This record gives sequence, structure tokens and C-alpha cells, in this order.
Amino acid sequence: MPLLLSGVLSLLQGIAGIAKDRLFGVPQHYEYRFDLTSWGWIHLVIGVALVIVGVAMLRSVSWGRAAGLTAAAISLITQFMFIPYYPLWSISVMALDLIILWGLARIAIA
Repeated sequence: MPLLLSGVLSLLQGIAGIAKDRLFGVPQHYEYRFDLTSWGWIHLVIGVALVIVGVAMLRSVSWGRAAGLTAAAISLITQFMFIPYYPLWSISVMALDLIILWGLARIAIA
């Protein structure tokens, strides 16, 4: 379920970025500075991947755990790079991604 939640939050973040919403700030000097439409598409694609993997995990598909770890790690990295645009949202989703990673790694070890 947390994968689905993270996926839905990334989808909403992506839609807001693509729609050129004024919700996000634009940092002046930042290494990973893309326009908001690019970030919107990045988050939209990651959100779709997270939702697909979340559904696969609920259906107990064999590749679900590995894909969940990979998708959550990629989401964590992109949220980290997105912090200057919307810190509160990014840090919240990063915390959720860390919980997902911890839970899936714990299941994989046991």
C-alpha cells in the first residue's frame, strides 16, 4: 500500500508540474535545475511505475519486491533532487520512500 500512496503522490506532483502550476518555486542556482514541465514528466513516469509495482506487490507477483526496491530508490533520488522546488512535499515523499525501502529490504532479508 505505501508504494501506491507514493505513486499517487508522485502522479499528483507530476500533473502539477506539467500544468505549470504556480505551486512550485524556481531556484536560481541549482545543478539539477530543469523546467517544471520536465520535472512534471519525470514525476509522472515515476508515479506510474510506482503504482504498477504497487499493484504487482498486492497481487504477489514474483518480481514485485525487486521492482519495488528499484522504483522506491529512484523515487527517493528524484525527490531529493526536487527539494529546492517544493521542500515540504519532497521531504514527506522521501520519508515515505525510505519507509518503503526499509520494509521491502526487511521482507527480502527475512
